[in-house]
Amino acid sequence: MPVCFPAVADERTARMIIGSMPGEASLKAHQYYAHPRNAFWKIAAELFGATYPFESYDAKLSLLLKNGVGLWDVFASCDRDGSLDSDIRNAVANDFESFLKLHPNITALYFNGNKAYQSFMTAFKNKAFVQKLTLVPLPSTSPANARLTFADKIKAWKAIKPA
Repeated sequence: MPVCFPAVADERTARMIIGSMPGEASLKAHQYYAHPRNAFWKIAAELFGATYPFESYDAKLSLLLKNGVGLWDVFASCDRDGSLDSDIRNAVANDFESFLKLHPNITALYFNGNKAYQSFMTAFKNKAFVQKLTLVPLPSTSPANARLTFADKIKAWKAIKPA
């Protein structure tokens, strides 16, 4: 049963990127978005002016945190064969309410793909804490989302940058 990684956030975090659940490559590497064809880190580098590829996983996380961005997943655990979101079963949601109480500067959640957004809404739409957040679904950075070009993904993901 896959289990999600700990949230990446600190006192500067105002925006969170929320995925569904790490895929096989990420679970094996113990790193968010580790599949070599996932565009996530390339998009992050483009948005925040970093050199790609990164020198280390810590450099990737540091780039996000210094720009007020954190990472987490909707699901704490689930059953899934492979990496496709469509194969997720028996999912248990993370405790967002408690997490957000510990991180009061977080005002917006940006969802990496429709599965993450729809799953979050199913689990939390009637919770009072959701009303205080800006919720933004974004196209998945997964290689399975081949209908959009990299340029299209960049254009959509610019929403995460502060005005």
